[in-house]
Amino acid sequence: MNWRIFIFVFLATFGISLPAMVSISDFHLLGNHQDYEPVQPIAYSHALHAGQLGIQCQYCHSGAGDSRHAGVPSLSTCMKCHTDVKGSTETGKAEIARFTSMYNKNEPVAWVRVHNIPDFVYFNHSAHVLANVPCQTCHGNVQDMTVVKQFADLSMGWCVNCHRDQNAQNPKLNAPLDCDACHR
Repeated sequence: MNWRIFIFVFLATFGISLPAMVSISDFHLLGNHQDYEPVQPIAYSHALHAGQLGIQCQYCHSGAGDSRHAGVPSLSTCMKCHTDVKGSTETGKAEIARFTSMYNKNEPVAWVRVHNIPDFVYFNHSAHVLANVPCQTCHGNVQDMTVVKQFADLSMGWCVNCHRDQNAQNPKLNAPLDCDACHR
């Protein structure tokens, strides 16, 4: 079969049926979950902790500086402060009592991942931390978010454009633009 005919038949078949099967508003590129804001098992406010209290990102996400993964904090990280700090509102006190009970029972927290890139994409937090890329570049103004949401679409174009912009601002930075930097 001639390849032009094959492409025509393929596009005619799937070009017509795809919109009928999937609402355009429901169709997302793989990994594009911009504004995704899941309910978490613990009502943790980044606006309070990172914003008002000024706790640095890496205090809780300790892997970001030396690992591919930033990691989510365990309850032992929370308990470093909340052994003494019991909350100033009734809601805060109840939430702290709830996760203190989980901690005492050695129950893990089933955090819901907010930023989830496809498996075929390699991302290294430590490389970005070492290059002094502020966390807010990819994660938005987390210090203003009561509930964290995905700030950027984290598409390949978004990342590549950021690398290009960074290289234009600081040519010594040399943020990679080759495919195998992120696709391994």
